[in-house]
Amino acid sequence: VRGWEGWTTESIELHLQTRFIQLETASVLHRYTEGFRTCEDIFNILQISQARRKHNPDVPAPKAKLMASYYEKLTTLFWVSENYLFHAFAWYKYYTLCKEFNRGMSEDTKRMQASAVLLAALCIPSVPANESKASHSNQHTIATTVEDGIVKQKMARMATLLGFHTRNPTRDALLAEIRSKGILEQAPAYLRELYELLEETNDPLIMVQKAKPLLEQLQQELGATTSNDVKNDDVDDTTLGRYVKPITNVLLLKLIRNLSAAYHTVSMDHLKSLTSGLDLSFEQVEKTIVTSSKTLAVRLDHRAGCLRFGNVQLESDAMRSQLVNLSKQLQAVSNVLTPPDRQSVLQSRLSTYQSVRENLHAEHAAVLERKNLIETRKEETERVAQEKSKQEARVKAEEEAARKAEEEQRIVREQRLREIEKQRKIQQELDNQEKKRFLAAMGKKTEDISEEQIAKIDTEALQREHEAKINKEREEAERKTRETAKKLDYLVRAIRIEELPLIKKKYEEKTKLDKERYEQENIEKAQKAKLQWEADVKDKAVLESHNVFAYCSEFENSVMVGRQAEHDVICQRAEEEAEMEAEKAKISRARKRKAAEEKLMAAEAAREAEEEARRKEEEEKRKKDEARREREAKEEERRRAEDERMEEERRKKAGPAKYIPPSQRLASGGERGGGGGEDRPSRFGGAGSYPGGGRYEGRSDDRGGGWRGGGDRSGDYRRGGDDRRGGDDRRGGDDRRGGENDRRGGDDRREGDDRRGGAYGGDRRGGAGSGSYNDRRGPPSDGNSRWR
Repeated sequence: VRGWEGWTTESIELHLQTRFIQLETASVLHRYTEGFRTCEDIFNILQISQARRKHNPDVPAPKAKLMASYYEKLTTLFWVSENYLFHAFAWYKYYTLCKEFNRGMSEDTKRMQASAVLLAALCIPSVPANESKASHSNQHTIATTVEDGIVKQKMARMATLLGFHTRNPTRDALLAEIRSKGILEQAPAYLRELYELLEETNDPLIMVQKAKPLLEQLQQELGATTSNDVKNDDVDDTTLGRYVKPITNVLLLKLIRNLSAAYHTVSMDHLKSLTSGLDLSFEQVEKTIVTSSKTLAVRLDHRAGCLRFGNVQLESDAMRSQLVNLSKQLQAVSNVLTPPDRQSVLQSRLSTYQSVRENLHAEHAAVLERKNLIETRKEETERVAQEKSKQEARVKAEEEAARKAEEEQRIVREQRLREIEKQRKIQQELDNQEKKRFLAAMGKKTEDISEEQIAKIDTEALQREHEAKINKEREEAERKTRETAKKLDYLVRAIRIEELPLIKKKYEEKTKLDKERYEQENIEKAQKAKLQWEADVKDKAVLESHNVFAYCSEFENSVMVGRQAEHDVICQRAEEEAEMEAEKAKISRARKRKAAEEKLMAAEAAREAEEEARRKEEEEKRKKDEARREREAKEEERRRAEDERMEEERRKKAGPAKYIPPSQRLASGGERGGGGGEDRPSRFGGAGSYPGGGRYEGRSDDRGGGWRGGGDRSGDYRRGGDDRRGGDDRRGGDDRRGGENDRRGGDDRREGDDRRGGAYGGDRRGGAGSGSYNDRRGPPSDGNSRWR
């Protein structure tokens, strides 16, 4: 809690609320250790809030309502743990906060809370004052001082953690506070009587008789349960009826203590009659007496049927004066039996007095000398004691300084170790996440793998495995893509070859139908035009016989004068508007032209940037390809050297080689890098089992001698010739494209003879044609084909 630095007022309240919930849960589950740890956390948080208020007075204190809720939950925790002392103090703090900050609290609530405080205080077991004094004065008393010191330290520490006003909380101190604060006057009258009975009445014969009606009234009014009743879970923890049983135990202990002060022995029957009003069985009374054996000096004598009370001191106090008393009594008896001679006694006394007078001055001087000696020795003793105390203080200070230094070093060391451990855990977590990412990318389920197994995995090995898997998957995908492209190429070529006759036929049919339709439409159009002309001639003849336009010329002239003037005005306005529109259009065109130029310049700049980026990417890719080729060349060189070494070893093991005539050495190939031979048949050509050509051609020079190696796959460099591709290039000839330098063959891809060279010529791989492989030929160079 103290190591966190993000404390604010809101975070403090949220932390306190969380700890309150933990405290309540711990009290319900009877986990008292966790509850006390939660109290320590709450105390630390309150100390942090107080420190913040010292540095910044504007920081508000925790809300009183929040603290009241805290002490209310403490009452439940201490009640469940049967710590009645702190339960009563928690009730007192809760009542004080409610009374101080809750001004609207009703009188009934005040009376109930005051009653709870009073009853909680009365439930605390009392320790007589004389016993506590005897424990300090009597050196022979059996007292577990170490245990008492530990208990006192725990009590003081708990009181500090809980924020109580004293480091030595006791029952008497709390009752004094209750009396001084006037809480006793706010409680009901019968509870005040119960308080007077438990605190002021010492008559054991009437205590139970007076307390019985008071407890019965408390039980009837507040629904208390006793030990003989069946436990009722419906009784809430906040009811006052739960205090009946603890008060009954306190009353029983006070009864036994008062009996021990008045009697030496008490019969068990008399004790049963006295405790009959407490509603307790005698077994419970015995259990209470045995439980309180540390504070009660009583023995249960079942043989005599009584209780024997005695002092807690040992018999050594009485034995110290026993011999003196015996001597005095024997002297008195001797004087009675043999009376002494009075004359001799008087003479002895006179001589004694005379001797005293003679030695008076000497004795006086001796007394003064002794006094001076005592003073001197006392001063010396005080000086030695002061020196010793100073020495002890100095040693203590040095030890304290050393302890503080050691503590600071320990704190620094622990902090450094915690920081190292924290960094180690963070790094381990990052490594585990990286490993999980690799495992997930490899398709493995990380849920089934524990953290210990993940920690044992080598990250670099896992990364290499992951990269190898990615490379394998990429190569597999590239291979499938190449195969798919190849299959698609074959399929498209076959489809185009097969659909070419159909396309030609379809085109001829369409041309024929279009021609027939055109001729039919021309005939129908001519017929319709002739019919329309004949109808128009008839209408003209009819209209000319009824011509009235000759009579309208004068009227038309008079009307047209006004219309002409109006027309001129409209034309003038239209011309002006047209000029304005033309000006606006000109401006708009200029703006659009400017915007288009700017857009074109921006697009040009973006294109140049894209080309530059693409150029850089291609350059990087080229460099990577060159590096990869160099690595492959080095690897191939290493493999070739290894093969040669192994071949040399095989030759040495096989003994002298068989003599081969010079005429057969070039034809057979002899080695793996030759043209095949009888012993090591070549896959691609030469004199092996695959004579000549490739897989697709009729054993021509394609894929055999001219395309993929001069005689065998290996040749001089294991791949045939100077390179695996054979000759100068894998594709044969000068370029992969058939013909001269164009893949399409001829002059153009669409109008030449074929994509693959010539009209029917050759092969995609062959420089001058393949001979028998014609399934990839282009369509005829004539006609309307998709290949044009």
